[in-house]
Amino acid sequence: MPQILLVKTSSMGDVIHNLPIIADIRAHYPDAHFDWMVEEGFAEIPRLHSHVNNTIPVAVRRWRKSLLHRNTWHEIAELKKRLNHTRYDLIIDTQGLLKSALLAQFAHGDIHGMDCKSAREPIASLFYKQKHHVDKQQHAVTRNRALAALALNYPIPTSAPDYGLAASSLQSIQLVLPAHYVVGLHGTSRDSKLWPISNWVALAQHLKEVGLSLILPWSNPAEEQRAKLIAEQASNTLVLPKLKLTPLSIILAHAQFNIGVDTGLMHLSTALDKPSIAIYTDTDPEYTGVMGGGNHLAINIGGKAQIPSTADVFNLARQFINKDFINKDTP
Repeated sequence: MPQILLVKTSSMGDVIHNLPIIADIRAHYPDAHFDWMVEEGFAEIPRLHSHVNNTIPVAVRRWRKSLLHRNTWHEIAELKKRLNHTRYDLIIDTQGLLKSALLAQFAHGDIHGMDCKSAREPIASLFYKQKHHVDKQQHAVTRNRALAALALNYPIPTSAPDYGLAASSLQSIQLVLPAHYVVGLHGTSRDSKLWPISNWVALAQHLKEVGLSLILPWSNPAEEQRAKLIAEQASNTLVLPKLKLTPLSIILAHAQFNIGVDTGLMHLSTALDKPSIAIYTDTDPEYTGVMGGGNHLAINIGGKAQIPSTADVFNLARQFINKDFINKDTP
């Protein structure tokens, strides 16, 4: 049974992009045992995968802010102590950053990573025992899968990615939700990636006409305020309470489909194999946009300095609308 440590710490989208390598590896090594080193704020993601045995949280983002604090160095020492207990047959760092390469050094085993021409930070390659060349002009999911294949010496897969997150395995939550809904992922890391509030209001109206509600999650006060502004102008909206990642995953998994801006939660929707439409206004989705799994139910629209219209987004959404309930529950 190969013992494998995956090192992909952040961000949310990057962590999700790494999930398909587990299915790829298990296709060739069915008894492989996986541990995953991940930033503490995203640790819920690998825990959703049934074949990740141990999640090893790190707190680089927090540690950087308190390097002189005794507790920081205590936590780092505890991380090293935990990793001392296992000898890995393989350590795969798909992050390709100096921080991830240094974290991988805490574990025992041969570290595989991208060479200096492939890694996001070339200096990271100095810390890998085995270096592999992976073409940069590919989607992030494809790059991760290629590195894993090269590290374990099996053919680079060309099939659709299998993220390994089954909606059917997620439990229900104690929230009263509309019978038929779409999740609107309106929040993102910077304002330039936002889709205008007026577009969300217009989208809600289109959804109302076909009997769908729009559910709006949020994670900070600015997002909560935006969600409430949308809800004030659209009667078929529901602003959720603040939720952790796992219950939000359940809500995404039971939606008719999900629409959102450039945010990690859109990639989570895709990983759950839900129909997903990702709206880009300030970034290019070519290499980091949503990538569908076996059902190919993922669409990217827009790009840098582009603001897709509500009509264009809703026209894409029409293909995901279940005709069985159109107008039955229209308010």
